[in-house]
Amino acid sequence: MKLKLNNAWRGCALLATLFLAACAATPPQPPCNPDRQNLPDCPPQGALQDPVVDQRYQRRSIADASALQIDPIKLGMEADVPVKDALGKVIGSSYEESIASLAAKMWLVDNARFSVDAVYYIFTRDLVGYAFLGALCEAVERGVDVRVMVDSLGSNHPTHSELKALRHCATDGGFAVNSAGQLTTRKARVQAAVFGALTQPGSNYNRRSHDKLLVVDGSLPEYAWVMTGGRNISLAYYGLNKDGSRDPNAYKDLELLLRPAPGVLPEESVGRVSENYVSILLANPGNKVLSSGMAYAGQRKKMQESLAALRAMPDFQRAYDAMPVYLQENIHPVRTRIAHELGNIVSDDVVGSYDENLAKNPNSIVYIARKLEQLDPDNRTIRIVSPYLFLPRYERDDGSVFHDSADNIQRWLDEHPDNRLEIVTNSVLTSDNFFTQSIIDMDTAPSLLLDEASVKQWRKKLADSELNPELVASDHWQRMINNPRIQIYQTGRLDADLLGGDVAYGKLHAKFFLTDAWAFVGTTNLDYRSLLFNNEMGFYVVGEPLREELVEEFEALKSQSYRWGTPEWLQMRAAVREKGGMKGVTSKRQRSLFKNLRQTGLHWQF
Repeated sequence: MKLKLNNAWRGCALLATLFLAACAATPPQPPCNPDRQNLPDCPPQGALQDPVVDQRYQRRSIADASALQIDPIKLGMEADVPVKDALGKVIGSSYEESIASLAAKMWLVDNARFSVDAVYYIFTRDLVGYAFLGALCEAVERGVDVRVMVDSLGSNHPTHSELKALRHCATDGGFAVNSAGQLTTRKARVQAAVFGALTQPGSNYNRRSHDKLLVVDGSLPEYAWVMTGGRNISLAYYGLNKDGSRDPNAYKDLELLLRPAPGVLPEESVGRVSENYVSILLANPGNKVLSSGMAYAGQRKKMQESLAALRAMPDFQRAYDAMPVYLQENIHPVRTRIAHELGNIVSDDVVGSYDENLAKNPNSIVYIARKLEQLDPDNRTIRIVSPYLFLPRYERDDGSVFHDSADNIQRWLDEHPDNRLEIVTNSVLTSDNFFTQSIIDMDTAPSLLLDEASVKQWRKKLADSELNPELVASDHWQRMINNPRIQIYQTGRLDADLLGGDVAYGKLHAKFFLTDAWAFVGTTNLDYRSLLFNNEMGFYVVGEPLREELVEEFEALKSQSYRWGTPEWLQMRAAVREKGGMKGVTSKRQRSLFKNLRQTGLHWQF
């Protein structure tokens, strides 16, 4: 099957024009020393004024949203986005791949030639966070232009002194080189912003940037790399403790690494498209662009110390040294297209008008998935991996239901008798969020597998449901949960270290879904927050070798799971309750948690 989507790229070209028009005038430059040119930033004698570098520099300047003639978010929604050739690589969920993910990020920054863009929902001030900043600081000093954005809620901090310290690295910034390796008059910058800062006019505390995106040399097709998926910038996502030992309970995640295919036009390459996307996010009116005249010497020292500590860790060092080979292995030709949920940032009446809001963003992850399903609906196995998978049900203000995912899935199966649905999600053992887990276990899985009477019985108190053999030991129950066309798996097994065993299952955090023809890897959890309130992003890809690697990842996660409702699954849940602690207590209270979330309407916030 071909990815039949518009190949034009008019919207972001217009955006680039607007950004250039919105750039502030060049500030006056005081007289420079005799050994320097009397130009902005006092470049060294012999540095060239290169128009290509100048244009690239201006295009990367954060636009003043108030000076733009159009809302950049709406422009991103309306842009005609290309489907282009690229090379893609899956960075998987194993411990070794987690270390490789961190090593790849650091290696790509260390080898950047012109630019780095980093946009992350969670940016933690821990060893990984400071080491990453240390690598960015070194890049700026080499002449690499850097843009960084974090979310004001996911990366909450009163001052963000760590990002302000990174900005100060530009004081010692080097000058950019052109394609011929010649020094130019453009000095490297650090532009840092906080998405949706509550101190900013137009900011909405409930609209978040859930992005996780690294773009290196986006405008240079021969050098560009793009990485996205579920991993944030935090020690908890890379399988390491701060002393370099293995963290058995780290997040189990997955990412997609892309680079432009040879011969792709620079303005339509996956690197440039991703760089333009970052420009749109940075222009959001609710952002706060950071500035400070302080040096933050203590923060810079912490960056250097953390970077040295990370580089000295044996497992990281081995992975880093292997990067030149690793980045060339198992990288496959694909057709790819970026998708996002920018519409969630600006939408109104997010539940009652969900269908109308979705139609306004043809670049939406959900919108594109629906279109692709219409193109080739038969003989499909849909596989979904999500830590927090919900089944949305939307009503109008008058109470009429206009979208019910459970009904839609059942109708899809009825209309296409050869189709199947397989899901991997968290269990009470592996989840880091007991509220979302209560929705999964009391709504998502039961709504797909059980009949209406059994759903009602399952939601009753423990003695009448989970501990009731008349329900869970009945032949009727076995027939429902062993549905050959809907299979739901939850990670973790009875041999888990948390239950006294010797296997570490971690916490599932990967987010991808695929059919027999295409795949998507990105940041969306497919829960209410991802579908209604957050901006999410990722890439659709078509390419059989890469899709097969995602199938292998899916099967590996299945092998670490139990099917929902089976005797082994029930036994695992009983063991968690018996173990006690937060997981045990919240597992016992799942039904009341679910009921309270529904009654208060708080389920919409997860």
